[in-house]
Amino acid sequence: MAIKRYFASKDNTITNAYEFNLKTRATGSNMGQADILETFSIYAQVSSSSGYSSELARSLLQFSTTDISTDRTAGTIPASGSITWYLKMYNARHGLTLPKNYTLQIKGISGSWEEGHGLDMDNYTDLVHDNPGSNWIFANNDSATATATLVLQGGANLAAMDAQTFTLTNTAGTSQTFTFDFDGTSLVNGAIGFSGDSNTTNAIDSIKTAINNVTALGITAGTATAAGDSDSQMTLPLTQSAAGRAGNRAIDVSGVTHLTSTPFSSGDGEWVNEGGDYYSSPYFTQSFDVGSEDLKVDVTDLVEHWLASTKPNHGFAVMFSSSLESESRSYYTKKFFGRGTEFFFKRPTLEARWDSSRHDDRGNFYYSSSLAPAEDNMNTIFLYNYVRGKLRNIPGLVGNGLYVSIFSGSAKNTDPYGAALQLAIDASSVTTTGGNTIITASYVSTGIYKASFALTAPNPPPTTLYDVWFSGSEGATFAASTQYHTASISPSSLTASSDNPTYTYVSKITNLRPLYRKTETARFRLFVREKEWSPTIYTKASTAVEGATITSGSYRLYRIIDELSVVPHGTGSTLHTLMSYDNSGNYFDLDMNMLEADYAYVIELSYYNDAVGSWVKQPEKFKFRVE
Repeated sequence: MAIKRYFASKDNTITNAYEFNLKTRATGSNMGQADILETFSIYAQVSSSSGYSSELARSLLQFSTTDISTDRTAGTIPASGSITWYLKMYNARHGLTLPKNYTLQIKGISGSWEEGHGLDMDNYTDLVHDNPGSNWIFANNDSATATATLVLQGGANLAAMDAQTFTLTNTAGTSQTFTFDFDGTSLVNGAIGFSGDSNTTNAIDSIKTAINNVTALGITAGTATAAGDSDSQMTLPLTQSAAGRAGNRAIDVSGVTHLTSTPFSSGDGEWVNEGGDYYSSPYFTQSFDVGSEDLKVDVTDLVEHWLASTKPNHGFAVMFSSSLESESRSYYTKKFFGRGTEFFFKRPTLEARWDSSRHDDRGNFYYSSSLAPAEDNMNTIFLYNYVRGKLRNIPGLVGNGLYVSIFSGSAKNTDPYGAALQLAIDASSVTTTGGNTIITASYVSTGIYKASFALTAPNPPPTTLYDVWFSGSEGATFAASTQYHTASISPSSLTASSDNPTYTYVSKITNLRPLYRKTETARFRLFVREKEWSPTIYTKASTAVEGATITSGSYRLYRIIDELSVVPHGTGSTLHTLMSYDNSGNYFDLDMNMLEADYAYVIELSYYNDAVGSWVKQPEKFKFRVE
C-alpha cells in the first residue's frame, strides 16, 4: 500500500464581504457546517471617500495528526524523507463568476480556531454570538484578556536601577517605555520616581502606580504579592484591557538589573490579524489556468513540521495570493467541496504517497555481464520471516548481523555444495572481509530483510544457486554460524538482440475476488506472460507456463458507475502505484478503506515499454465490489 488518505476534521469559510445592503460587513458570520468552502476577491462593490472596497473570503481546514502519528509509529506509513504529502481539494461547480488565470496560496494557520455551526453562505445570517465558531475577526468565542507578571527581586538596590528602562506593549501594538528615577517622585508619562522608597514593597507600588497612570496604554497593574516578608521578592500582575490574541506580547526588561517578567499570555478570542493568523513559511501555491481545476499541492514541508512538533498543527488556509488580494480588480469565486459533502471522493483530503514497491530479483536474477552497467548487474533477494502467519523480526539481530553466502549445487543439484562463491566487491554489501563471499543483509521492515550483490557466472555457470542466510561475526567460519534459511535461485544470462522487439503481454489477477470488505487491505497477485508465447506440443504437455516479471508496472483504479478516477496511475516522481515483484511474480496492496462502499470498481494496468519510451495501457479490466 503506497497511498493513505486522511480527511479533514473541521473546516470553515471566513469573510469580510458586504451583506446585500452593501453597508454592513459580514465579518461576524460563520459557515462551519456548510458543505462548500469558498475563496474570493471582489473589488469595488462599494466606494467611499477612502477609496474602493475590497472583499475577501478564505477557507480554513484542519486534519488531525493523531491517526497519522499512530500510523507512522506502527510502520503503516514511512518516516520523514520517504513520503510526500498532498493537500487535495475538489472543485465545486456553481453559477457565479468563476475566475481564471489566478493563483491560490496555501498557508499554515498559526493559532487554534473553532469550526462553528453556521450554514448560510449567501446572506451571512449565522453569526457566532454565544456559539462556538470562527469568523473574520474571531478565531473562537473564548474571549479572554492576556495577563503577565513583573517580578522585583527582594532587597533590590534601588539606586542601581536609576535611569534603567523596561517596555510594555498593548493589544493594539502600542508600546510605552518606563524609566526608573531614583531621585525623582514623578509617577506619570512613564517615569517611576523612587525617591522616598526604602524597600521592595514601596518600589513595586511605585511601578504599579506609574503603569496605571498611563491610561492610554490600556494595561492595568493589580495588587502585588510577596514571597515572604516585606523586603522579599514582589510579584506584580498585569492585565491587557482589550481581549484577543494580539495581547499576547513580550515584555522587554533586558535593560533592568533587578526586574524579571513573564510575557503576556492567555489572550484569546480575536485573531491577532483580521482574516486569520498564518505562518510566514512554509507556504505553497497552485496556479489555475481555466479556473475549474482541482487543487493538489505538495505540503510535505508543513506536515512534517506538525509531526515533528516543530510547529503546532492548526491546519491550512486557502486564499488568493497576497498580490491578487491587493489588486484593483475582482477574481470572484472559487468553490471547493467541504468535509460535509455527500460526495465521498470529493472531501478535502490529506494524501500520503510513497513508493512501497519491493523488487525481489529471486525470480528475475541475472549473472553479471559486460552488456549491463554496474547498477543493472546488481540483484536483490529477500528473506520473509513468517512466524505462525505473522511477520516477526529474527530475535537477537540488532541492526546488521544477518549475512548471506551464495553456493552452487551438489551433483544432483538439490542442495548447496562446496565453498561459497566469490562475489563482486561493491564496498557496501560485499567487502574483502570474509574473502568476498559474504553479503551483509539489511533490515527492511518487521520480519523482512534483503541482500544485494552482483555475481559473475562461474565456468560452467550453475543452473541453480543456493542462498544461505546466517548470523555471526562477519568472516567467522561458516560452520560456526547460526543458519536461518536456505533457498534456491534460477539465474539467467544477459544476451544482446539483433532486432528491436516490442513485447505485448497477457495479464491476470489470479486471486481476484468479486467482493471485498471496506475494512481490509487486499493483496492482488498477477500472472503475466508474453502474448505471442507459442509452446510446442511437448512443452505444452510437460511444462508449466513460465510467467514474466514486469519490473516497471503500475495500477489504476476507477469507479464503474461514473468512471471516476479513484487512484490514478502514479508514474511520476513518487511512483506510489508501482507494483512489487518476487519469485511468484508481480503484486500490489490496496487499502479498501479508501473506497466508498456499495460500488463496483475496475483495476487497470500499465507497463513501461522501454522500446517506445512510454507506459503502455494493458487491455484487461479487473472488476470487484466493496461492501
